[in-house]
Amino acid sequence: MSRSSGFTPVHVLLFDAGRDQEGIHSLELGGRTVVLLFEDSDDAERYAGLLEAQDFPVPSVEALDRDELETFCREAGYEARFVPAGFLPSSDEERLLIAPPERNMDVTTWKEQADAEAAPLNDPSLEDFRRRLEGLL
Repeated sequence: MSRSSGFTPVHVLLFDAGRDQEGIHSLELGGRTVVLLFEDSDDAERYAGLLEAQDFPVPSVEALDRDELETFCREAGYEARFVPAGFLPSSDEERLLIAPPERNMDVTTWKEQADAEAAPLNDPSLEDFRRRLEGLL
């Protein structure tokens, strides 16, 4: 994402940043997929550390343009939720904006879905090649 003169940075948590299977951290809240946009990078780093403490893969904290992220979320059917510096939650749902839930979705599911989408469907020659490669291991 570009840094134009109207660049308003927010900090998001990315998995495999810059790679083909890059993913953004999100929460499921009331049937909505919510992407957290942290105003303060320290808050985003703390959230990433809490994920790591739960044996979740450690995301990188990336500063991106708020307008571009909000557009991305809207187009993807996600809800962008801005978390201002010094945010104090007033409900159980809002607590999830500063600390991840005790149970998180498995990232391997996301990676498996990305792999499946990237793989050609039912190509017998590729399947035969894959079996031969596996036989070498």
